[in-house]
Amino acid sequence: MNYGKTNFEVADVTPARGKLSRVYTKARVKANKVWIDLDNSPHVPFFAPIIEELRKRGHTVLVTARDCFQVCGLADLMHLDYRRVGRHYGKHTVWKLTGLGWRSLQLMPEIVRDRPQLAISHGSRSQLLSANLLRIPSVTIADYEFAKIWMLVRPSWVITPEVIPSDRLNCPSERVLKYPGIKEDVYVPTFKPDSSILRTLGLNGTAGITVLIRPPATEAHYHRPETDELFSAVLTLLSSRPDAKIVLLPRNERQANEIRGKWEMLFASGQALIPSQVTDGLNLIWHSDLVISGGGTMNREAAALGVPVYSIFRGETGAVDRYLASEGRMTMIERPEDLGTKLLLRRRNRNVTPFSQNITLQTIVKHVESILKEVSKN
Repeated sequence: MNYGKTNFEVADVTPARGKLSRVYTKARVKANKVWIDLDNSPHVPFFAPIIEELRKRGHTVLVTARDCFQVCGLADLMHLDYRRVGRHYGKHTVWKLTGLGWRSLQLMPEIVRDRPQLAISHGSRSQLLSANLLRIPSVTIADYEFAKIWMLVRPSWVITPEVIPSDRLNCPSERVLKYPGIKEDVYVPTFKPDSSILRTLGLNGTAGITVLIRPPATEAHYHRPETDELFSAVLTLLSSRPDAKIVLLPRNERQANEIRGKWEMLFASGQALIPSQVTDGLNLIWHSDLVISGGGTMNREAAALGVPVYSIFRGETGAVDRYLASEGRMTMIERPEDLGTKLLLRRRNRNVTPFSQNITLQTIVKHVESILKEVSKN
């Protein structure tokens, strides 16, 4: 289903008569206990400060993580206490549906035992399915209005950026809450540059320009072949620029192997590299001269840090990206010809201190607390 104008509905959170729901209802919930599920790698840095802030305010936070797309590696890097549950089952629809159902079943024993009062994610379908079956109120924090969502995975509340029009969500206005800025503003304010990453990656003393590239999400439902074409055009262009050092951040090992095989000469010459271990994305963005990405989060992270960023994403353009492009904080590359007219390959001043406000984090946490208060009344 399309997470858009006519297909978004709020789940009924009244107690169900099903067996699983009776088990959960008899156990009752513990006040102020929330369950956060980390379903994809961008969720880790986003939720880390939210988890910390909720705990500072006296709430108990249970964290589960899906073992895919470096989720667990990033969670370890950020010293998060979590439970590893489930994995990725591939890009084909049948396997995705199978994986959704299986991971939802895997999550249930954990949740029945811990009895959280509220489930929160950034669009984790397996969490939403488990929460709905157990009749646990749920919150989805979403920043892309065209993400698909299915009938059994509708959240009880939605929290979105202010720039996303409310009429894109077919949802009662009292169940849609807004926050200022973009989701990356939640964690960028705590970022501190660490130049040792240049030495680790062998980029220390590089005389040319460093270009950070995030390949397209080829296994995502929103993927378009046009993005692959732009990705190839970008590497073809950069291969003619020996002064460009290319750092690629593939989404998984399969994609990394495909890129190494197709662009063998770039790696053989040392012009391109793929980090051998999980890397702090913000730090890598900050120490690059520009970012080119076929996805959303890295684009917006660069925009939040003030680093020149070029989007080669060719799915439906969301309100957040349109907003950043209108503000001149992101450049949209729509066709290969745009690379010759829009892409500026030059060094940037990295001595400026990155800045962002923390009002986004505080607003989201306040929304969660207001929902907890409402849930506690029922």
